[in-house]
Amino acid sequence: MYQWRKFEFFEEKYSGKVADDITGKIQCCSSGKGRIVLGCDDGSASLLDRGLKFNYGFQAHSSSVLFLQQLKQRNFLVTVGEDEQIPSQPPAVCLKIFDLDKMESEGTSTSSPDCIQILRIFTNQFPEAKITSFLVLEEAPPLLLIVIGLDNGSIYCIQGDIARERIKRFKLQVDNHSDKSQSSITGLGFRVDGQVLQLFAVTPNTVNLFNMHTQTPTRQTLDQIGSSVTSVGMTDRSEFIIGRPEAIYFYEVDGRGPCWAFEGEKKFLGWFRGYLLCVFADQRTGKNTFNIYDLKNRLIAHSIVVKEVSQMLCEWGNIILILEDKSTLCIGEKDMESKLDMLFKKNLYTVAINLVQSQQADAAATAEVLRKYGDHLYSKQDFDDAMAQYILTIGHLEPSYVIQKFLDAQRIHNLTNYLEKLHEKGLASKDHTTLLLNCYTKLKDVEKLNEFIKSEDGPGEQKFDVETAIRVCRAANYHEHAMFVAKKAGRHEWYLKILLEDLGRYEEALQYISSLELSQAGVTVKEYGKILIEHKPAETVDILMRLCTEESEPSRKGASSGAFISMLPSPIDFLNIFVHYPHALLEFLEKYTTKVKDSSAQVEIHNTLLELYLSHDLDFPSISQSNIDKGGNNLAQRPSKAVSNGKAISDKKDVNDDKGRQERRRKGLTLLKSAWPSELEQPLYDVDLAIILCEMNDFKEGLLFLYEKMKLYKEVIACYMQVHDHEGLIACCKRLGDSGKGGDPSLWADLLKYFGELGEDCSKEVKEILTYIERDDILPPIVVLQTLAKNPCLSLSVIKDYIARKLEYESQMIEEDRRAMEKYQEESTTMRKEIQDLRTNARIFQLSKCTACTFTLDLPAVHFMCMHSFHQRCLGDNEKECPECAPEYRAVLETKRSLEQSSKNPDQFFQLVKSSKDGFSVIADYFGRGIISKTSNEPTEAHRSNSASSGNDF
Repeated sequence: MYQWRKFEFFEEKYSGKVADDITGKIQCCSSGKGRIVLGCDDGSASLLDRGLKFNYGFQAHSSSVLFLQQLKQRNFLVTVGEDEQIPSQPPAVCLKIFDLDKMESEGTSTSSPDCIQILRIFTNQFPEAKITSFLVLEEAPPLLLIVIGLDNGSIYCIQGDIARERIKRFKLQVDNHSDKSQSSITGLGFRVDGQVLQLFAVTPNTVNLFNMHTQTPTRQTLDQIGSSVTSVGMTDRSEFIIGRPEAIYFYEVDGRGPCWAFEGEKKFLGWFRGYLLCVFADQRTGKNTFNIYDLKNRLIAHSIVVKEVSQMLCEWGNIILILEDKSTLCIGEKDMESKLDMLFKKNLYTVAINLVQSQQADAAATAEVLRKYGDHLYSKQDFDDAMAQYILTIGHLEPSYVIQKFLDAQRIHNLTNYLEKLHEKGLASKDHTTLLLNCYTKLKDVEKLNEFIKSEDGPGEQKFDVETAIRVCRAANYHEHAMFVAKKAGRHEWYLKILLEDLGRYEEALQYISSLELSQAGVTVKEYGKILIEHKPAETVDILMRLCTEESEPSRKGASSGAFISMLPSPIDFLNIFVHYPHALLEFLEKYTTKVKDSSAQVEIHNTLLELYLSHDLDFPSISQSNIDKGGNNLAQRPSKAVSNGKAISDKKDVNDDKGRQERRRKGLTLLKSAWPSELEQPLYDVDLAIILCEMNDFKEGLLFLYEKMKLYKEVIACYMQVHDHEGLIACCKRLGDSGKGGDPSLWADLLKYFGELGEDCSKEVKEILTYIERDDILPPIVVLQTLAKNPCLSLSVIKDYIARKLEYESQMIEEDRRAMEKYQEESTTMRKEIQDLRTNARIFQLSKCTACTFTLDLPAVHFMCMHSFHQRCLGDNEKECPECAPEYRAVLETKRSLEQSSKNPDQFFQLVKSSKDGFSVIADYFGRGIISKTSNEPTEAHRSNSASSGNDF
C-alpha cells in the first residue's frame, strides 16, 4: 500500500457541524432521494437536505433508533428501534415503516410522516437477541425483504407486503456457537442477478452465502475466516467486501476473490464510482485515516487524516463522513480535466491513459491523452514510441497532425507504419494512399508494396482508394501492380487503360474483354473500342459480334431467345468507335444483320447501313481501305515500297472504287426493298432519311422505289421528267395511272402538260397519252387543246381524230339529255293535272272489298285518296295513313330529308366537285334534286303558310 502513488483526485467540498436541532447521539444513517436520514439514541429521526441543512425531524421511536434505511423506489423509511411499553419492563424492539410523502400533525408546530406499519421483531417463535446488522431489499413493489442479523448467529427474515401486514417470517441459521462473540452476524449483503437472489452473511469465523430464490434457502460456506467488526460493503459488480486487519477481501458467489493487503483495523468500508472507500486506524501513527483507492490503476486517489468517524455514506455525488463530535466532512471527486492536468504537469502520461481508460471516458478524451503522450515522446525524439501512441489515436486525431510531424522529421519508416495502420482501419483518404505508395516507391520496398497491394481482404472490402493506388503505381511505372489492383477491384476500365495506353498489349486486352460479363464487356468496348479498332479491327469486330449476338453466352440460350436478345447490347451503342473506320463498321453491321433478324434496333441499323451503302466515298483522310489487309489488320505502320508509275496505280484505284461503289448501291437497293415488305405499312428504316440519302448521293433507283412505295406517283414521274426519259415516263404512267389497279389517273394529265410544255416534236407520245385520257375520260377536250397549244412543234393532226371522237360523243350525250328532258316534262304535266283534279273534283270510291282483309267492305269503313279502302277494324288505332302507300311515301320523305341534310354539309359537296371528272355535272345534279335552291325573299310566315296549305292540299 505504501508503494502506491498518492494523488489528490478528490477535494473537500465543505465541512461543518450537524444542525443543533439534532441533540441525541447519531447511531445510524441512510441516504437516498436527495436526502440523508439520521437516527439518534433519543429515538428521533432527522432529515437533512443538500448541504446537510436540517429539513425536519420526528420521533420515530420512544427510546432509541438502532437501524434505519431509506428505500430507493418508494419514499418509505424503515426503522428498527426500541419503544418503552411499561416503565418496569425493558423496551420492546419494533420495526416501523414511515411514508415520507404523507405528513400528520403532532401538535401545533410539529409534524411527522405517517407511520403505515409497526411490527414486533421478536415473538415466541423468534426469541429475542441483540440485533447486530440490518438490511432491506426492495423486490417488486410493494414487496420487501427485510433481514435482521443477530448476535446468536441467526438471521430473521420478514418478506411480503409489510405495509398491509401480508408477510412471511422465516429464520436462517449461520453459526450456533456457544460463544456469542464467535457467532454474531457482523455483516449482510444482497446480490441480485436477474431472478437470482442471494444473501451474503459474515460472522467472526465464516463467510456464508444463502440462495434465497429457492423455496427453502440453502447455505454455502465461502470462507472459514470471517470478520469480527462490521466493516463490510458491496461493489457495483455485486462483489461482497470484507475488511480485516491484514487486508481487504472480495467475495463472489464461487468463493474468495482478490484481496488487497491494506494493513490496519478497518472501521468503515464503502464503494463509490469504482473507488474503494476505507476508514482505518493507522498502526504507526495511531490516527484514523480515510483513503480512497483506485484498484484498477493501483493508486491512492485521496488520503486524509480524520477524527473518530461515526458514519460514512454517499449522496449528491459526494462522500460524507460524520464524525463522533457531530462534525461533517464532504469530499467530492475532481473533474477529469483537473485530474489529467495534474498528471500532465508531472509527466505521468501512462497513469493518465490508464485513468481515462478505467473510468470509461469517451474515445475522444482518451485520444487526446494519447496525443499529448505522443507529443511528449516526440519532443524527446523517441520517434518509435511516439508513433506507437499516435497510432492508437487513429479515428479521433486528424491524420494530417501526425503526418506533418514525421514529414518534417524525415522519419519515413515511422510515417509508413502510421499510414499502413490508417489503411488497415479503413480511414485512409485518397491522399493518404498516394502518400503511402510514394513512401514505398521512394524506399523501393517492392516486398512491402506487394504486401499492401496484394493483401487478402474480405469480400467487398478494400483498405485503400483503388483509383488512387492505380494512378500512383502507374505514374511510378509499377504497371503490373496497378493492373493487379484494377483487376482485383473490378476496375476494368483502368486495367484496359494500362494495357492499351501504357503497354500496347492489344491481344491481351481483347482476351480480357472476352472474359468479362456481358454488361462490363460492353462498357469497356465503348470506352476503348477506338484504340482496338485502330490496331486490331478484325478481332474487335469479332468481339463485338460475340457481345451483340447469342454467341456471347451460349449457356443462356433457350426458350426465352427473344428475351435474351433484348438483354444484349445493341450495335448502335458502338457506332462511335468506328468514326474513322467506316469499312470496319460496314463489315460489322453486315455480319450482325446476317446473324440477327429481329433486333430491337433494326431501324437504326438499317439507317446506318443505308448511309454507308449510298455514300459516294467511304474513305476518310485519316485512313483508307488500302491500309487494311485481307485479315482486317492495319498496315499503315508497315513500310511501303516505292512505286514508279503512280498514274497506273491511281487508275487502278479509281476502277476499284467505282466497282465498290456500284456494289454498295446494289446492296443499298436490296436493303431498301427487303426492309419494306409488302405486308408492312412502314419500312424498317427511316423513310425521310432514306429519301435524303438517295437525293444527296443521286441514287435514282432508290428514289423511284421509295416514291412508288409511298404512293408519291407525281414524284416518281418527276424523276423521269428530270432526265427526259420519255419511254420510261409513259411506261411508268401505264403502271401507276391505272385506276382499276389503284393507280392515279391524274398522272396522264401531268404527263400531257409536260409534253405540252416540252417545246419539241413529241407527236407519237402525245397520241399514246390521248388514248388513255380518252379511255378514262380524264380531261375535257377544251383542256387538252389549251395544254397542247403551248407546244409550237405539235400540229392539229395530232389531236384531230381525238377531237372528232369527243365531238361525236358529246352530240350523243346531248341527244340523250334532250330525250330525258322531254320525258320528265311529260311526267310533270301529268302530275300537275292529277293534283288539280284532286283539288277541284270529287273522288268516287267504288271498292267493294277491304284492301287489307279482302272481305266485303261494310261500315264503318275508311277511304284514302289513293283509292284504297279498309274496314275500320282492320286499321290500327289512330291510323291516318294508308298502310299500302305509307312505306313508299315514307321512303320519299326520307330521301328528301337526306337531301336536305346533304345541303347542310358543304364539305361533302365540294369533295364531290373536286373528285369528279366533270364538276359541272355535280352542281347540275344538286340543282336538279332541289338541294341548292334560290333564296326566298318572302316573309317567313307567308312561307310557312304556303307550306302548310300545300301539305293540306296534297
